[in-house]
Amino acid sequence: MNHKNALIVRGGWDGHQPVEATNLFIPHLEANGYTVRVEEGPAVYADAGYMATVDLLVQCNTMNTIERLEFEGLRAAIEAGTGMAGWHGGIADSYRNNSDYLHLIGGQFACHPGKHPDERTGGQGDNYVPYTVNMAPSAATHPITEGIGDFELTTEQYWVLADSYIDVLATTTQKVREWDPWHREVTSPAIWTRQWGKGRIFVTTPGHHVDILQNSNVKTIIERGMLWASR
Repeated sequence: MNHKNALIVRGGWDGHQPVEATNLFIPHLEANGYTVRVEEGPAVYADAGYMATVDLLVQCNTMNTIERLEFEGLRAAIEAGTGMAGWHGGIADSYRNNSDYLHLIGGQFACHPGKHPDERTGGQGDNYVPYTVNMAPSAATHPITEGIGDFELTTEQYWVLADSYIDVLATTTQKVREWDPWHREVTSPAIWTRQWGKGRIFVTTPGHHVDILQNSNVKTIIERGMLWASR
């Protein structure tokens, strides 16, 4: 088995359980020949010498900030061939202070429309709704999603702002409810990949809590996605 290096960068909002979530996938990486290093923030991205040795970066860092040299180090590593993978806000809502990060990832969390206002209690559960992850035709033969059909979840449904350079493997459609201000359904990417320089990027929006990450479909997609993205 070839030796590879994986870097996990985690932190930010505790509601996404960055420690528990990333710990869930470390055994999978180690079983596939990776030596795993864990960092509690993006400062390591500025270490160009180390980043050049990283085959796979797994990021779970929500609503945080990134410094200029940190971001430039991250982007340079990906352009040189480091793969990047992540889920939910840990990759799609990481660094709101840096628009170039949005350009790198290709999709940004905008909102997660929740329950009827009368059903809300002020907790995270206000945004948990039942929805379908719809697989794109290309998903049938892609190594990340092969053999996985449409599936149902009850969790945050991400409304994502995205560009046409992403390769979409699955979508989800936000319905129009009587209390919503929009007037037609909105379809957002739910799983996508992106080629940036020599590097591959993998993103899946399901993954709010460990229980969603343990869903058999979500877990399989992330495990495959990490290996696909890796150098």
